[in-house]
Amino acid sequence: MKERIIPVKSVLPGSIAEEAGIEAGDIILSINGEKIRDIFDYQFLITNENLMVEILKQDGEVWEIEIEKDEYEDLGIEFENMMLEDAKSCNNKCIFCFIDQLPKGMRDTLYFKDDDSRLSFFMGNYVTLTNMNFDDIDRIIKYKMSPINVSVHTTNPDLRVFMLKNKKAGDVVTKIKRLIDGGIEVNCQIVLCRDINDEEELDRTINELGCLYPGVKSISVVPVGITKYRDGLTSLKPYDSESSLKVINQVEAWQKKFKERFGSRIVYIADEFYIMAGKDIPDYEEYEDFPQIENGVGLIAQLKKEFEEALEQLDSEFTCEGKKYKTAEDSSLKEEMRNISIATGVSPYSYIKEMAEILENKFRNININVYKIENNFFGKNVTVTGLLTGQDLIEQLMNKELGDELLISRSMLKAGEDILLDDYSVADLEQKLKVKITVVDNDGKDFIVKVLGIVL
Repeated sequence: MKERIIPVKSVLPGSIAEEAGIEAGDIILSINGEKIRDIFDYQFLITNENLMVEILKQDGEVWEIEIEKDEYEDLGIEFENMMLEDAKSCNNKCIFCFIDQLPKGMRDTLYFKDDDSRLSFFMGNYVTLTNMNFDDIDRIIKYKMSPINVSVHTTNPDLRVFMLKNKKAGDVVTKIKRLIDGGIEVNCQIVLCRDINDEEELDRTINELGCLYPGVKSISVVPVGITKYRDGLTSLKPYDSESSLKVINQVEAWQKKFKERFGSRIVYIADEFYIMAGKDIPDYEEYEDFPQIENGVGLIAQLKKEFEEALEQLDSEFTCEGKKYKTAEDSSLKEEMRNISIATGVSPYSYIKEMAEILENKFRNININVYKIENNFFGKNVTVTGLLTGQDLIEQLMNKELGDELLISRSMLKAGEDILLDDYSVADLEQKLKVKITVVDNDGKDFIVKVLGIVL
């Protein structure tokens, strides 16, 4: 892959870099003779007291700047991109890869498969370790890139080679042990494929990873996502109520063993399994410190807890992000009827509906219609809210009673933007559905704020 050069974005006023003549647009070529590949190289090298910084100026001149400073003192430079070079792409052909199940014609960025340990450290992405040799592992250790999230799926070498379609995939446990021995904490993911890496193979994987605790801090077990675009791909069978309950019972037995032995459950089950099995989500406390929350494990338990705590605050002082809001007793919440609607995926529907009913019972001036949106775009097996598309929202809400405002989850949107997976914008939805749309954070308190329409 061709290296991509990232210039200095800005230099802090009064900083060492400003005094040395470094400017926005300059490119750092090396520090003490070592090339800068990413932020870890940069941060590690600038800890020295004496630096020789090689800079490419915008006019093409190359400067060599000698800098003397205190150990660990920052230079005051900000970059356009923390990676400084292109992210490593995935070289696997996993039988369950969701990206391989996308239809044609979507935006290009959705088809990029990253498998980069730096993105794991920065953003919580999961990596397979297959495109890393032991020198790369040692670099992670050297720069203390902890924690690292690893997609394991199975500790059976032959089965992992089959599932990832990569002959280099079988040494994952050896690499994880190397990371742990170097002081790196590892969170592991198991994407469970029915009749492939479950049952006895799941027992083997949980046992081998769990015995590496506390180096392996947590393990998540999540169901494979299956879209309707699987022509030419390995045949996969979706989980149903009975098979989901079997997984829950199997993993909960391991949780009990680990809790007794280590004082931690270590392994956690994705919310989707409980929903498919028709079984109650575990209590908030059972997720301990929620190590796999970004992987859909414990999201509903956390949402319910935040909702309950925020509801109690409504009877006294209610704040959100440091701002004080009007309380439930404020007459402005009782002056007129508020009619709103909420669109959510199939999986969390019953929980969102329950919270809406609690608010309706507490505040008689509120009417809430909660709509369960089925995923026709990807197929009925995809039930999470975050994979809903604009066209499904429009198709299924077009003739519904939406009231004065429609609430949608931020998980539907591209990070930092108001764009859904199929490139519909929030503004597009408002135009098509002829209703104001409000985006709700994945937070129980923000849910209450947006539902009630509380203002400063």
